[in-house]
Amino acid sequence: MTLTISTISPTELSSPAHLVSRGPLSAAVLLRLSGSSGLDGTDSGDGTGGTGSASLVAAAREALERASEIRTDDDVQLALFFLYASSYGSIGRFSPDLEWDTELIEARRVLEAAFERELRERIPVPELPEPRADAVAKTLFELTGADTGPSLAKYFAKRATLAQSREFLIQRSIYTLREADPHSWAIPRLRGRPKAALVEIQSDEYGGGRPERVHAEIFATSMRAAGLDDTYAAYLDRVPAITLASQNMMSMFGLNRRLIGAIVGHLAAFEMTSSIPNKLYGDGFRRLGFGDEVTDYFDEHVEADAVHEQIAGRDLAGALAEDRPELLPDIMFGAAACLVVDGEVAGHMLDSWSRDESSLLPVGAR
Repeated sequence: MTLTISTISPTELSSPAHLVSRGPLSAAVLLRLSGSSGLDGTDSGDGTGGTGSASLVAAAREALERASEIRTDDDVQLALFFLYASSYGSIGRFSPDLEWDTELIEARRVLEAAFERELRERIPVPELPEPRADAVAKTLFELTGADTGPSLAKYFAKRATLAQSREFLIQRSIYTLREADPHSWAIPRLRGRPKAALVEIQSDEYGGGRPERVHAEIFATSMRAAGLDDTYAAYLDRVPAITLASQNMMSMFGLNRRLIGAIVGHLAAFEMTSSIPNKLYGDGFRRLGFGDEVTDYFDEHVEADAVHEQIAGRDLAGALAEDRPELLPDIMFGAAACLVVDGEVAGHMLDSWSRDESSLLPVGAR
């Protein structure tokens, strides 16, 4: 099945007002957060009839029993995404009064425990360096430099089609329209050098005081210029579980104080693997005939992330390991998890495109 996104009419695009579930668990969470079985007041259509909130925790456990892999389970990952969206405020129809709903939080904890366990069992962590800033930065650069995951950026620069370029923007929109927010949860949990380093990075991400240069806003401009809807979650029902898992992993690391090391390691690896790929993405969009309105986001990150990777490796992750050596295992785990899960997202896109298929879920898929 080949999807030509450029021919999709506005009426075919999803919007946050028409969120759909992908199974009993996501239906139950959607019901609880929206106050009805569907945001339009109709039945969720998945056979649950709108699972009641009293069974949320049971639904979470049952969904985990059904899942062969949590990272790629649509029902589990969409439910987690909804739960985290409540804290971000990224879906306006979710009442802020329910952010700390005890049953929602309990269900989230059940899902997080299983998700984290799978990640720790699945992801190899390199041998730990000495808890010194130089040694930690060196190990992180070696880890990211040795990454042999699929090169989506190289494919994109030379071979991606117009339809695939828009798919790429849709896949990236789940994180990038909220860029930097998952890592910002760490700011109040750090002190001294690591805190100063993170604030320096995040200040750039949020435009350095210039609203029009907030990276999420620049990306939104790229989407509009490519003919896409820049409303957050507009394409949520088209995005596969593994893409949601990447965002959910960041949210889990950032929102749980005990995982402060993991979110710091994740950001370090994220920044260290950003500059060169973004140059290639920009080149790919230029090859396809897009102008500065689309490429500005990617060009911005070529220079910015070349600086950020040094700060993140030494002054953030390295300094945190020096100050709190007990966090070093999680720093390295978070970095490794970033590489593995984002590699799986890239692999999914490349595998789909190599078969001349869309990397997105079909319209109306559940």
